[in-house]
Amino acid sequence: MHTAATDPASLPAHKLANAIAARRLSPVDVVAAFLDRIAAQDAKLHAFVEVYADEARLAAEAADKAIRSGHAVGPLHGVPIALKDLIEIEGKIVTGGALIWRDRRAERTATLARKLIAQGMIVLGKTHTVEFAYGGWGTNSRMGTPWNPWDPKVPRTPGGSSSGSGVAVAARLAPWAIGTDTGGSVRLPASFCGLTGLKTTIGRVSTYGILPLSPTLDTPGALARSVEDAALLYRTMQGPDPLDPRTLGVPPGDLTEGWKRGIRGMRLARLPDAERGIVAADVLAAYEESLDVLARLGAEIASIELPLGFADAGALNGRIMSAEAYSILGDVVDDKNLPLDEDVRPRIRAGRDISARDYLSALTEREERKRAFAAAFASFDALLTPTTPMIALPLDAVDQSKTPAHFTRFANLLDLCALAVPNGIANGLPTSLQIIGRGYDEESVLRIGRAYQCATDWHDRTPPGQ
Repeated sequence: MHTAATDPASLPAHKLANAIAARRLSPVDVVAAFLDRIAAQDAKLHAFVEVYADEARLAAEAADKAIRSGHAVGPLHGVPIALKDLIEIEGKIVTGGALIWRDRRAERTATLARKLIAQGMIVLGKTHTVEFAYGGWGTNSRMGTPWNPWDPKVPRTPGGSSSGSGVAVAARLAPWAIGTDTGGSVRLPASFCGLTGLKTTIGRVSTYGILPLSPTLDTPGALARSVEDAALLYRTMQGPDPLDPRTLGVPPGDLTEGWKRGIRGMRLARLPDAERGIVAADVLAAYEESLDVLARLGAEIASIELPLGFADAGALNGRIMSAEAYSILGDVVDDKNLPLDEDVRPRIRAGRDISARDYLSALTEREERKRAFAAAFASFDALLTPTTPMIALPLDAVDQSKTPAHFTRFANLLDLCALAVPNGIANGLPTSLQIIGRGYDEESVLRIGRAYQCATDWHDRTPPGQ
């Protein structure tokens, strides 16, 4: 039995990678430690759709031999990872969170999965998602809702749609995981589960082989225990892919050493007063304390005049999302005989009432909003908001007609990048700070997040019993 000090599952991914590369830890022991935790806890937590135990052990043996023989393929060789079950791996089940697809097998492997595997990373399995990845609370009435580990007694919202990825990382069933984000689906589980979540800019990471919801808005991202880990995974994920034309011509995305140099002199925009009414008092208090920390680190915190509010941005984002989701999934959601999640079905069917004219008008309005925001944001390095207006709710208190994505959809709509970092504990549950940066400036949001985490320890807090 591992002690807390030696248990590989207790280490953040970057330390795990270093220990494996230095041969202080064997990938065989690392994978075994995570599989043991999955076997002991996942019956309750319900993070995984499928666990690749035999394949992961075999890959760990191969990694161990390669590293011992001097044939490591890179700094992440032998490090395990979990993938959201939208990401295809040839021959493996890919459900997209839908019971009707419970036995569907992928016929290709996503570019993102290929990249991770080519770096020697070991896929532990696929994690649960909201059906068709359309929902921010993280619930799934047909496949089951993952259990947020921060409350062992009361089932609470894990955040969605990357619910299983968030729960797996928070409960130390995986050192990190891949999610996807169309309106907040990486950042919402990061908020509710006390994690660091990076939403990348469109075109930064290939979406080839990832089940689409809204191709205009879909972005893959990292769920991790720290900004250090998220940055390491980001470096591996990003880059051009001929199979995804939007990744071609994107400015280079690897991080310079500048991302570690602190934030003195950076200009950060605070949440306008008119936008604060929706935020719970304990979440707002944690947010204000975060601003104080960043100011003490040398950043200038200033007011901004936003050309559109978060509610309007969310509504426009939702129109585009519903229209595109219906174009992809209309035949499925219109079939009343199919056993779908009845909270998700109406979100997609709403796209049926959006005409071609309305959809194209929404895309035009989006471009206008992007230009207006760019002008207002020109003198700033980031916009700071709470990630969610509330902490994780009990499942029986969720109003499915509302969304926790009030502050997150803004970044998807405007083609921005964003980072969610833990910034407090309220009533035993995590609160979260969202750092929104301009498109393709992941380096700045990671830089701000890293400086914040160097000055605080919220990201080191773990759920009870973990």
